[in-house]
Amino acid sequence: MARHLITSALPYINGIKHLGNMVGSMLPADVYSRYLRQRGHDVLYICATDEHGTPAELAAKEQGLPVADFCAQAHDAQKAVYDGFALAFDYFGRSSSPQNVEITQHFARKLNENGFIEERAIRQVYSPADGRFLPDRYVEGTCPHCGYDKARGDQCENCTRVLDPTDLIEPRSAISGSTDLEVRETKHLFLLQSKLQREVMEWVARHDGVWPHLASSIAHKWLTEGLHDRAITRDLDWGVPVPADTWPELAAEGKVFYVWFDAPIEYLGATKEWSDQDPENRDWKSWWYDVDTDVRYTQFMAKDNVPFHTVMFPATELGIREPWKKVDFVKAFNWLTYYGGKFSTSQKRGVFTDQALEILPADYWRYFLIANAPESDDSSFTWEHFTATVNKDLADTLGNFVNRVLSFSKKRFGEEVPAGAEAGEAETRLGEQIAELLAEYEQHMETLQFRKAAAALRALWSAGNSYLEEKAPWLEIKTDKDGAALTLRTAMNLIHLYAVVSEPFIPTTAAAMRQAFALKDDTATWVSADEARSLTSVPAGTPFTVPPVLFAKLTDEDLETYKERFGGEPA
Repeated sequence: MARHLITSALPYINGIKHLGNMVGSMLPADVYSRYLRQRGHDVLYICATDEHGTPAELAAKEQGLPVADFCAQAHDAQKAVYDGFALAFDYFGRSSSPQNVEITQHFARKLNENGFIEERAIRQVYSPADGRFLPDRYVEGTCPHCGYDKARGDQCENCTRVLDPTDLIEPRSAISGSTDLEVRETKHLFLLQSKLQREVMEWVARHDGVWPHLASSIAHKWLTEGLHDRAITRDLDWGVPVPADTWPELAAEGKVFYVWFDAPIEYLGATKEWSDQDPENRDWKSWWYDVDTDVRYTQFMAKDNVPFHTVMFPATELGIREPWKKVDFVKAFNWLTYYGGKFSTSQKRGVFTDQALEILPADYWRYFLIANAPESDDSSFTWEHFTATVNKDLADTLGNFVNRVLSFSKKRFGEEVPAGAEAGEAETRLGEQIAELLAEYEQHMETLQFRKAAAALRALWSAGNSYLEEKAPWLEIKTDKDGAALTLRTAMNLIHLYAVVSEPFIPTTAAAMRQAFALKDDTATWVSADEARSLTSVPAGTPFTVPPVLFAKLTDEDLETYKERFGGEPA
């Protein structure tokens, strides 16, 4: 089996993330990783908190904490939420790790040796009120492109345009709010992306027709506009230090690397963190260095992160002139909106992941988000849609099927799977249908079409309900007890099949369904087409229990409570 390296865009350290962040990177990466593991592939799923940059310093200052302490606490808080969502990272690291410092400085030295870094004097915003140069995110103002009045000095959150602080209209200090700003001269390191434009264009072109249209179109748009040399250092107290052995003057001034230079390198850094925990059995370079034909690398991210992963970081990797692994497939997502408006961490708009887990268990959210993933276009979260999906798909189609099959069988046949008659025409038709739907589900998972995969999974669940309605064992038992027993035994085999194949979407519920049957040596990781046709993995005589209600139906009162707490429209 192939080796699969999977990364999702690093969540920024500043604050708990909202549902849009979850569905735009980490959750689909987890679903895909789980699926690949079940199919027997060697998978390494790596993520980390992105801890450097201005917002971390500002948030730490606001809380009266040293920035290192703030980041450590925030990392643990985020990890607790991701554990609550059952995200099965192989490792969840930190971009402030010594491993990332080491690799980032190595990359910078190699780029410098190869003529792709240049020290330049630039004019930068200085705040007399704060007594310091202001890095890009310390400057706020109005975007010159779209007029958004809360744009940052590195990027406009509204239109995603990359900016410089001096581009902003009516700029102000993010520290003090002072508009008394000056422009003074200072020195910074620049990555000469213009010299790498041709190589990046050729590399991106090799992925045309392979990457989704969203990822390719954004990459080509950036390249068409032309790659500009960009400053990769900042005046901050917190970050990967510029190495003194290469740039002693800048190091003495306390310059650190720009967060968007070191953050993608943390994919490697986090893998080394993972490897360093067990160096005798783990080799991080076996996943990253000179492995183009051995490892398939898939990245997951929302569309605002696409330029950095398809253009800027590849330019860095190409300029190093070392055989570091580059991404094979970029799974990019549009935005999940809240009633048509943007989720916003900074403006506290929408449902945040910790709040979601306070309301309902993770599987409710996992299924809804993936089933409505913003793949081809932005999609909107509404409480009405969420409630309807939970009730129809999870509570009725899956949960009610499991409960009524097991409860009815226990009542009429006891606590073991009944034997009954041999499979007949209805069971043969059902087996063929399940095998076809399973193949469709597998195809969509293999091609990372998550909404289509969710629809195929839902169709698998629906097939069981249709079979049950057709056979009607509650009527059948009055005239043909063995026939009713066959129906229930077949339905129980469907429940076990659902438990196996639903695990990437709803892992906790899948485990509960599987544990309902006291099967000896139940080591199945997937279901073959022949097993789907035969539906015999749970033989007669197997003890079973009826699990608690898998999914509670949401009421009109629940809906009103959610809307009252979070609002039924964007702010």
